Amino acid sequence: MNVSALYLIPVNISDAPLEAVIPTGNVAIVKEIKHFIVENVRTARRFLKRCDREFDIDSATFHELNRHTDLTEVSAWLDPLRRGESMGVMSEAGCPAVADPGALAVEIAQREGLKVIPLVGPSSILMSLMASGFNGQGFAFNGYLPIDDKERLHALRELENESQNKNRTQIFIETPYRNNKLVKFLSENLRPDTYLCVACDITDPEKETITTLPAAKWKNRNVNYDKRPAIFLIYRGGLVEQRKGGKRNVR
Repeated sequence: MNVSALYLIPVNISDAPLEAVIPTGNVAIVKEIKHFIVENVRTARRFLKRCDREFDIDSATFHELNRHTDLTEVSAWLDPLRRGESMGVMSEAGCPAVADPGALAVEIAQREGLKVIPLVGPSSILMSLMASGFNGQGFAFNGYLPIDDKERLHALRELENESQNKNRTQIFIETPYRNNKLVKFLSENLRPDTYLCVACDITDPEKETITTLPAAKWKNRNVNYDKRPAIFLIYRGGLVEQRKGGKRNVR
């Protein structure tokens, strides 16, 4: 590793063999870094040991950046980077700084003109979009929908209308133990011809399922997504219809 930088290090999002989802070049870089900003220290240490069984965990410095962190402390954590030492940012799973508190460290580095290098790795948001069959040129990630049913319905209507009016794929997530409840809510409240994709256990060679169907066809499906990492996508465009010059049936 020749370049001193803040490296954004993707972490595996399933139990797939590490070599199947993380480039070997990433591992070579990780081995040389001794200062890390992570979402969860325990999972970060586990990932580093998977990268290299001989990695000296005790010699590494970890700062935990999550919802419990005093954000005024984050800037000082970047002092090694300011001195010319490389640092790494890791999410608990997937790509750091995307729907992840690690974005704050990146923001500080960019404001100070410090070098930031994103590494290639699994992103459940992008991988679910790739496999959904939905528009990949116009899309939005919306985080979590509101918990209150009335607020959730209102938010869903807005996302659905925006998808139709702007030809935009809408992407969101849910707390895993509420996945089944969300699928039921979506199947009952989306317009019947709005397409819903549920992408679950992405990159897991045995558990991964990515299914796209009109909302009406989700009502009678007997599936169990609870306690499994999942991404939800809705779309009211129609790439095939657009290419044919046709129009979707708008309800």
